[in-house]
Amino acid sequence: PSIPRHTNRLINEKSPYLLQHAHNPVDWYPWGQEAFDKAKKENKLIFLSVGYSTCHWCHVMEEESFKNKEIGEIMNKNFVCIKVDREERPDVDKVYMTFVQATSGGGGWPMSVWLTPDLKPFVGGTYFPPDDGVHRIGFRTVLLRIAEQWKENKDALLENSQKILEALLHRSEIRVRGQESPPPSKEVMATCFQQLSSSYDEDYGGFSESPKFPTPVNLNFLFTYWALHRTTPEGARALQMALHTLKMMAHGGIHDHIGQGFHRYSTDQHWHVPHFEKMLYDQGQLAAMYSRAFQISGDEFFADVAQDILLYVSRDLSDQAGGFYSAEDADSYPTTTSREKREGAFCVWAAEEIRAFLPDPVEGATEGTTLGDIFMHHYGVKETGNVSPMKDPHQELKGKNVLIVRCSPELTAARFGLEPGRLGALLREGRQRLSTARAQRPRPHLDTKMLAAWNVISGFAQAGAALAKQEYVSRAAQAAAFLRRHLFDPTSGRLLRSCYRGKDNTVEQSAVPIQGFLEDYVFVIQALFDLYEASLEQGWLEWALQLQHMQDKLFWDPKGFAYFSSEAGDPSLLLRLKDDQDGAEPTANSVTVTNLLRAACYSGHTEWVEKAGQVLAAFSERLQKIPIALPEMARATAVFHHTLKQVVICGDPQGEDTKEMLRCVHSVFSPNKVLMLADGDSAGFLYRQLPFLASLERKDRKATAYLCSNFACSLPVTSPQELRGMLCP
Repeated sequence: PSIPRHTNRLINEKSPYLLQHAHNPVDWYPWGQEAFDKAKKENKLIFLSVGYSTCHWCHVMEEESFKNKEIGEIMNKNFVCIKVDREERPDVDKVYMTFVQATSGGGGWPMSVWLTPDLKPFVGGTYFPPDDGVHRIGFRTVLLRIAEQWKENKDALLENSQKILEALLHRSEIRVRGQESPPPSKEVMATCFQQLSSSYDEDYGGFSESPKFPTPVNLNFLFTYWALHRTTPEGARALQMALHTLKMMAHGGIHDHIGQGFHRYSTDQHWHVPHFEKMLYDQGQLAAMYSRAFQISGDEFFADVAQDILLYVSRDLSDQAGGFYSAEDADSYPTTTSREKREGAFCVWAAEEIRAFLPDPVEGATEGTTLGDIFMHHYGVKETGNVSPMKDPHQELKGKNVLIVRCSPELTAARFGLEPGRLGALLREGRQRLSTARAQRPRPHLDTKMLAAWNVISGFAQAGAALAKQEYVSRAAQAAAFLRRHLFDPTSGRLLRSCYRGKDNTVEQSAVPIQGFLEDYVFVIQALFDLYEASLEQGWLEWALQLQHMQDKLFWDPKGFAYFSSEAGDPSLLLRLKDDQDGAEPTANSVTVTNLLRAACYSGHTEWVEKAGQVLAAFSERLQKIPIALPEMARATAVFHHTLKQVVICGDPQGEDTKEMLRCVHSVFSPNKVLMLADGDSAGFLYRQLPFLASLERKDRKATAYLCSNFACSLPVTSPQELRGMLCP
């Protein structure tokens, strides 16, 4: 590699995204005091650019503008330039994204915002092309105009930025008005179901025409809605909507049929042509949803997809120390000699490549049939490529195919005169060979930062429990131990946001570690509860409850209720916000409601139930009007309303009878159950927390189950059949 001409301060950072910009001719600073001081001292405006390492348009803007020497000179002369990785600093990203959305009506990344030296935003946008075009003003022009404004109208700009900040403070406030109680669960659930039902795509599943996102939050809501309305037509429709969507996604091109896992989203209605980046948080949530679909339907198809996702995570997104990497990029070099990257190059195929890799004649099929013929027919491969030019504006996929299951196995088998039972093995052989061929291609960039919030512990733990696979539960425990070792400070009792893969594959921490945000606490606590239910190791429970106390201390808003996404006391953060949208991931306040209810069940601290109600009260208006924006919180209103049932199994953890009872609990989807094992160790953590456990005994010396609610228990049962009857009334 040639010696870089330029190097800026980002060379000292750990984030892969910041390091990608370390050799731009722009004099980038990381977010921090050094940059703020320079802006104040030289009375310069700040140009803030926020993105992440797998963001396609971030790469484009870097190639066009940030690598351009002349644009770099304009930036360096007039501005203090700051680069932020939004995955490291979601707090900074949210403050300025709130501004960009409020002032331009849209948002996204790369985000480009100009700030006064005291960090107040006054102009913002997303991607800018370098030069003026017919419809868009170019980045160079914007830079020069803003620099000019600052020279000519400094006072007006400062005054305006103050007004903007006051308006933002007012707009972004989420709080309880008066003495509100939680919204009525029945109405919230019904409205959310209606809103999802009317936006549902009957043919292809999903909840919009295009682009189509996996949105696990919607599926999770529908499963819960079904569980509470099993015998009604609406309940049946909710289940059908969720299962059909999961089936269509698994058949689609958004699912990587050769390399496993799911891409970010589909650009079309059919789940066919995706944006090819793969995000860790999608894999974790989808593994949980496919496991749940299997648990409910008993259809092995869903179990296979869950295992496919977890194979991808274990193989490609796992650090040897137990952590998980954030993402894989969409763009890569088509061949080892290519000069420029193309989107999807790692994943797409020309028809002749498939013919060349799968030339074998297939015995027992119609005369002259090759493995390639069968494979291409089943996965919709066309000689001229199967991507519509409408979905390929840059012609990066011309002549290429994105694999998508186009036929049922029965139809493909019939088309070639095959026994239906033989098709599975033939397709498997085809996928295996293409996987070997694909391994020769240059891989896309891997973002090796590891975040506390983005952990697949819940995915592995839930799949391990529902699919009865102990190795998944062990992988979840290994990941939790990794969090404890690398993303937790035992002296302060606080979580850290991120760590990084360093030289020689060691795990590194930045010089000044980034402290955990609300989402880190919430997703780690959820993961630990799921891991306890799958492993019954009480240590995870104890840690979860300690973290819940810390979350309350750092983020709770005692005046307006609910939790702020960042803690108080950072002077560089202009706003403390509360997110109000369940998007690609559920928002932290939505997940925390169920966490609080579970925490209360495991500890007997009823004030956590009260807090859960207060969170719902703070979001009450939104939950009643547009619950489709908060499906995970809408789901939590039902869990709150129906009261969690404690399923207590009294038995010897090693006993076969105990294991049989546990298998029964794990095989049933019940959204309002909390599982605990009373192993008879009265000095153990759970018995100390919950004195009532001491009064529950084994009947006839057999493993015995009790269903308890508000610390009053049902009659004991000792057979899995009776227990199943109690769990599915």
